[in-house]
Amino acid sequence: MPTHAISYHSFSTPAGLSPEDQALLEAARQALVHSYSPYSNFKVAAAARLADGTVVTGWNTENAAYPMCICAEPATLAAAASSRPGMPVIAMAITVKSPTQVLEEPASPCGSCRQQLHEHETRFGQPLRLILRGETGPVYVFDKAGDLLPFGFSGGML
Repeated sequence: MPTHAISYHSFSTPAGLSPEDQALLEAARQALVHSYSPYSNFKVAAAARLADGTVVTGWNTENAAYPMCICAEPATLAAAASSRPGMPVIAMAITVKSPTQVLEEPASPCGSCRQQLHEHETRFGQPLRLILRGETGPVYVFDKAGDLLPFGFSGGML
């Protein structure tokens, strides 16, 4: 029977990351204040490093009509595309803040965000590293977004 293993690196604190990745995670943490989440108060922010070294941030934006909410990951991809058209995102740090508890584990992107990250990776033909952290605790690093969506749908299927 075929199996699939998800490979990632775990660091007990951000100190185990490179200075560049620590700065990206910090940029995501600082962007949490911009989250517009008046309904859930669950804040999500992301910071993306583009191939030219530019860093852009994005955050979740809720709407009273919940299906119209925008997650931090696609907001960040859109910010990257707007600021540097045609420039791939090579790494993205994602962090969260809960209104009811201190999250000591990373929150993984939702299914829709996984597909959008996978599409970005496929579009540019290079890995998009993901760096995930809760408010405290370990940091998980995935070498490519596709590791979170092992059987993702691609344009090649159309």
